[in-house]
Amino acid sequence: MQKIRVLLVDDHAILREGIKALLEKKENIEVVAEAVNGREAVSKVAQFRPDVAVLDISMPLMDGLEATRQMKRESPDVKILILTMHDDEEYFFQLLRAGASGYVTKKAVSRELVSAIEAVHRGESFFCPSMAKSLLSDYLRLARDSEHAEQEELTPREREIVKLIAEGYTNQQIASLLHRSVKTIESHRSNILRKLGVHDSTALVKYAVRKKLIEI
Repeated sequence: MQKIRVLLVDDHAILREGIKALLEKKENIEVVAEAVNGREAVSKVAQFRPDVAVLDISMPLMDGLEATRQMKRESPDVKILILTMHDDEEYFFQLLRAGASGYVTKKAVSRELVSAIEAVHRGESFFCPSMAKSLLSDYLRLARDSEHAEQEELTPREREIVKLIAEGYTNQQIASLLHRSVKTIESHRSNILRKLGVHDSTALVKYAVRKKLIEI
């Protein structure tokens, strides 16, 4: 059985030894190296090529956030699992953007750490319940905001123009159909592109199809 190679990174020796003792009881996990700060961790990832790096956030010389960024930049295959005292959304989302695959609090270490290591090694994500709840809440909020923005930002006239553009009408033809000047239609078109955050007619067609303004 091929073991999961783990790098442990924490500046507290007693905690690090406790975690190592816990992991060494598992037949499928091997602690191949340890580090006491983020700078040393980056170096040891390059040296030992672990499958999973388990690291704290608050460390001297280089914190866990910057270490995560550098590890993923220099050794993109390594999976990063954050093990920390910080049950904080700000840290959580910054670390996800930096490339971390999992986030576990130290108070739940004996219950969840092994499962978390196994999960991130498989290419999955693993978050302690409080952070998973934050992630879901943030996703739902962004989805609601996005849907609301799309529905509210385009006026009925702008939606009508999107429909006509998607159907292949030129600015001149749209101006004639709506009894407006070409300059007015061009202004509407610019505003539509800006509001939707797109740059060409192809994206407008996709939007029209998604919103069922036209049928294919």
